[in-house]
Amino acid sequence: MPNKTIYVSDGDLGLYQRAQDLAGGNLSSAIASALRRYVELEEGIREGFDEIVVRVGPKPGRKVRFTGVFLGEWVTTSSSRVETFRVYRGRTGKFVLHVERTPDYRVVDSKGNPGGWRANLGLDWNASYGMSPGESTLDVIASLDELREKIPPQLYEMVASSAERPAVEDLDI
Repeated sequence: MPNKTIYVSDGDLGLYQRAQDLAGGNLSSAIASALRRYVELEEGIREGFDEIVVRVGPKPGRKVRFTGVFLGEWVTTSSSRVETFRVYRGRTGKFVLHVERTPDYRVVDSKGNPGGWRANLGLDWNASYGMSPGESTLDVIASLDELREKIPPQLYEMVASSAERPAVEDLDI
């Protein structure tokens, strides 16, 4: 196995020791993992992609990260919730669909019927209120045809028109 010598300044010695501890004593593994992540990110940036971090799951959710380019966003609303659809293209050409849903809010009158404007303003003393938590999802989709079934038609038109464009266009000028 080839050897490489890394010179570490006194100021960075603690960092290297902590990395080795986190890697279970294998500093070589920690360095290789960090370099792999660095190379992937830098190559993506040079190809015109961005590092994207989104939350997934019930609020507050966990963070997930990927490299991609933003293609479009569409927001739909109803009387009880807002849905935000965002589409990205990943470095491998697949599409990433991130959907954020606000909490689902419901108001009913004393008979269980949807509450009217009085209930929504808090003027109906016999109204009941309820709310489910908000959530976010992330789906990786292989093709435009599959994507069409999962997003509003207006967003699909925006995404389809820009999906095949390169993330960065090199001009010879």
